Amino acid sequence: MSAAIEISHLHKKFGQHTALHDLDLRVSPGTIFGLIGPNGAGKSTTLRVLLDIIRPTSGVTRVLGEDPRQGGAALRRRIGYMPGELRLEGRVTGRRLLSFYEEVSGPVAPGAAERLAERLGLDLNRPVRTLSKGNKQKLGLVQAFMHAPELLILDEPTSGLDPLVQREFLQMVREARDAGQTVLLSSHVLSEIQQTADEVAVLADGRVVADGAVSALRLASIRRVQAVIQTTDAAATRTLFEGVPGLTSVEVTDDGGLLRVRGTVEGSIDPFVKALARCEVHDLTIEEPDLAESVLRLYGADTAPAPTRRSLRD
Repeated sequence: MSAAIEISHLHKKFGQHTALHDLDLRVSPGTIFGLIGPNGAGKSTTLRVLLDIIRPTSGVTRVLGEDPRQGGAALRRRIGYMPGELRLEGRVTGRRLLSFYEEVSGPVAPGAAERLAERLGLDLNRPVRTLSKGNKQKLGLVQAFMHAPELLILDEPTSGLDPLVQREFLQMVREARDAGQTVLLSSHVLSEIQQTADEVAVLADGRVVADGAVSALRLASIRRVQAVIQTTDAAATRTLFEGVPGLTSVEVTDDGGLLRVRGTVEGSIDPFVKALARCEVHDLTIEEPDLAESVLRLYGADTAPAPTRRSLRD
């Protein structure tokens, strides 16, 4: 089966700055592919090359079997695009703006835009200029999805959305895949990719440093943990947590008669939870660090000038 997206030896330079270094990617049809990395990693540049918004310095790109530089408007109508920096202004209503986009993108099934807007909680009768950042983001999502394109290219699509809308968006992405559409989803939010993607590529400094099944990335996740516990033997408690497998950067401090335990868990969180079970827990917080810490730390991309690409395939 031919790839929905194929990138080979892609380079992009802006003056003396190299944004993409010998990039290779392949996205299979009917899958959700996650492209993750911190700001400045090259995610948006890659997507803009695929859409022929900017031209590569060298390398080969094919989107839905065509060269983006030659596919023109006919190819772009087969794609739904959500830019990372969405700028929507004007006195027209959201409904009128979507009508304009329909003329550009091609036929939209009757009621499709309205159904999407209802799912996202968007009022299409309000002027675009009066919409909040989150509602403008919703409008951008509706225009990307409404014509049921073969390929969805979504750049940081949940920026500005509240958690309930984010959850509905992720369901829309899964439904698109189930309908046979291909989704390329760029994000710096690790959990977003873990919940939806089939395959993933990790970008750092314009290079792919890891790629493969998203399940392998999930197993390698890193979390910050913090617990407030009550104990009668502070010294023994410190020894207990300092010996927990996978728990690093351990700090145990007094907190008004209680102990506050902080640290970073790499891999399975089960040993840390079992250690907590031996204590009286007053509070517990588990959070993901930002992507630069949780992913790039795993592959050494934060220190290596030219990190070696690693496979996440099981």
